[in-house]
Amino acid sequence: MSSSSALSRLVNLQRQFEQTKQSENGSNKGDVKISSEVFDALSNGRAVVALESTIISHGMPYPQNLQTAKEVEAIVRENGAVPATIAILDGTPCIGLSNEQLERLASLGTKAQKTARRDIAHIVASGGNGATTVSTTIFFASKVGIPVFVTGGIGGVHRHGEQTMDISSDLTELGRSPVAVISAGIKSILDIPRTLEYLETQGVTVASYKTHEFPAFFTETSGCQVPCRVDSPEDCARLIDANLKLGLGSGILIGVPIPKEHAASGRMIESAIQTALKEAREKNVSGNAETPFLLAKVNELTKGASLASNIALVKNNALVGSSIAAALSKLR
Repeated sequence: MSSSSALSRLVNLQRQFEQTKQSENGSNKGDVKISSEVFDALSNGRAVVALESTIISHGMPYPQNLQTAKEVEAIVRENGAVPATIAILDGTPCIGLSNEQLERLASLGTKAQKTARRDIAHIVASGGNGATTVSTTIFFASKVGIPVFVTGGIGGVHRHGEQTMDISSDLTELGRSPVAVISAGIKSILDIPRTLEYLETQGVTVASYKTHEFPAFFTETSGCQVPCRVDSPEDCARLIDANLKLGLGSGILIGVPIPKEHAASGRMIESAIQTALKEAREKNVSGNAETPFLLAKVNELTKGASLASNIALVKNNALVGSSIAAALSKLR
């Protein structure tokens, strides 16, 4: 990133932060509110990690969702970075949530709209509450200059996507925003090979952490090789730094395998996925309702094993992602 563009972004951050201070009731629709902690870190070049909020509202029940959100933020802080959970509250995009805002979002649960990029303008204009998906979190992270984003798993090309054209906006957002997404790979309910092909078309660098094989969310392996392997936070930082300096404009996806001790049986998970997919087709569940339906059904069929694995991999991603962000801050 050039010095002039960095200065311009800092000026914009200052303007947005001043708007935040002047609008305590959140009535200024369209303003991006940045918490003082996040603003201070960005202004001084310290490590910041973006976090999505759909995992809080739609990923698990209350109060487990609130506890997990707080634990993930704590892991980020313990590893040298500032957490910036992102959500839209009362029509205002918020970068960095207070404990009260986290509590509110967790209590709202699925009453907060699952917000992809296409939904942002509508939720802001109507003064609604939105929980950010991967695509929306990437958008806002890029907007304020947060280069690292930690999540569980990203969306992708759905199975039979060559017929339905059901492709997640996460992939196109990665193709146009220079943010590094740290995840446990692509959700295994999706078509992983076709998703990787689509990411190549979008010009997204795909790497795996300490392995040559791309992880499959609940399990460590997918059978798909990646062109880039990174073995340390410093390796990842150099990769992200090169992407930013070259101005490629696209993002990076770094797949971090779920810890061995938490990996659910691949055969059990795959069997549950096939059953869940069949039920989704029978009930005509599609669009952005499909992924939460499938994940909930898989969790039911595996008697909670998939949810426990989900929480474990998110925490592990937070540990790795915050270490990467700290290494990047030191490098830059």
